Amino acid sequence: MKRFVPIGEVLEGKHTDKDIRIRGWIYRARSSGKIVFDLIRDRSGIIQVVASKEKVPKKDFGDAKRASVESSVEIRGVIKQDPRAPGGYELKSKEFRVVHFSEPFPITKDKSIDFLLEQRHLWVRSRELAAIMSMKAKLLRIFREWFDSNDFLEVTPPIITTSTAEGGATAFGLDYFGQKAYLSQTAQMYLEALIFSSERVWTITPSFRAEKSRTRKHLIEYMHLEVEMAWVDHDENMRIQEELVAYAANQIASRCEREFAELGVDPSNLKKISTPFKRIEYTDAIEIIRSNGVNTRWGEDFGAPHEKVLLDKFNEPIFVMNFPKECKAFYMKENPKDPRTYLCDDLLVPNGGEIIGASERETDVNKLIERLKVLGIKDPESPESGYKWYLDLRRYGSVPHSGFGLGVERFLLWVTEQEHIRDMQPFPRTPSRAYP
Repeated sequence: MKRFVPIGEVLEGKHTDKDIRIRGWIYRARSSGKIVFDLIRDRSGIIQVVASKEKVPKKDFGDAKRASVESSVEIRGVIKQDPRAPGGYELKSKEFRVVHFSEPFPITKDKSIDFLLEQRHLWVRSRELAAIMSMKAKLLRIFREWFDSNDFLEVTPPIITTSTAEGGATAFGLDYFGQKAYLSQTAQMYLEALIFSSERVWTITPSFRAEKSRTRKHLIEYMHLEVEMAWVDHDENMRIQEELVAYAANQIASRCEREFAELGVDPSNLKKISTPFKRIEYTDAIEIIRSNGVNTRWGEDFGAPHEKVLLDKFNEPIFVMNFPKECKAFYMKENPKDPRTYLCDDLLVPNGGEIIGASERETDVNKLIERLKVLGIKDPESPESGYKWYLDLRRYGSVPHSGFGLGVERFLLWVTEQEHIRDMQPFPRTPSRAYP
């Protein structure tokens, strides 16, 4: 049987004047009596198909006139170059087979966001979401390329855990056969265990945060790229972060020209991203934020208004370093130059805000025990606490080590310049939505 040709190949000029077959779904449909004009889409592109009453079998023409948007079709015809047609090519059909006649499609122009979220199982067919999902797949491939070429080992930590690294208030609890357990907020602690055998490890897993944040960059469930590295200090950690991010930004700009065009986004600025990134101290950042009229105090973590001030000023990726202890997690390394702070950083990017949180990790088991007690863990060294195994990592051959977590959807929000992070997931989970 003759193969079906991807529409993308036609739009690249590979089949001009040839008799070919395509298949896909009707994207737009109109008829002028004796001629049907359909736009047909597949995953690779959209092409105009012309079905003439005089050129196709009678049944085929009747079916072509009857078929509405989202009907699935298989079409045979000759490809002609035509500058008037979308994409510059047109298929003049000889056979027009309708595989399935769609019912009237419920999504029409100018539907509300709530309606589109309710119909997400159908809205994922939109060209915009299809372009973003294509970019996401390529981005994951780009990340893997970078880690493979830099001697990192990809690992598969669990999603179910008995401890909370980021605080119990934002953890989803579950009954694990009578034992209290949680959906993972981060794979960090498991990755730390693996550095003692594999030294440089990374993973991409789902993470879950029970936060009722309703901002444009928060999801309940998201893809979390996480890295842990033995023998790496805070400065080296930032160098590795910026090299990964610059590489991924450059590569996605070069490999996703069709997707960027579909979204109406110019990726030229991404091609200019280079290292080193600008670095500023938390204390200096606070002064900049205050001087721009945003009320804040030393010791507070940053939210969207704080990030906006900094990104409006610099308009490039920037590291904010050495946050106060009270606004960061217990496992971070104390800053020897200022014991009020940790050796940590947030990486901020235009439109995405914070995409990375990172730190050198604390190696002093006694400091970790005291910090856990402050958090309300009465006996951190008991197996019931869920932290005993983590504390053991500091007792048997501990070494200086660092790590970071990157939000894949936030990275994608940055490069696609879209309005909301929910469109970086095919089926987003937010505080108000778990359907469909």
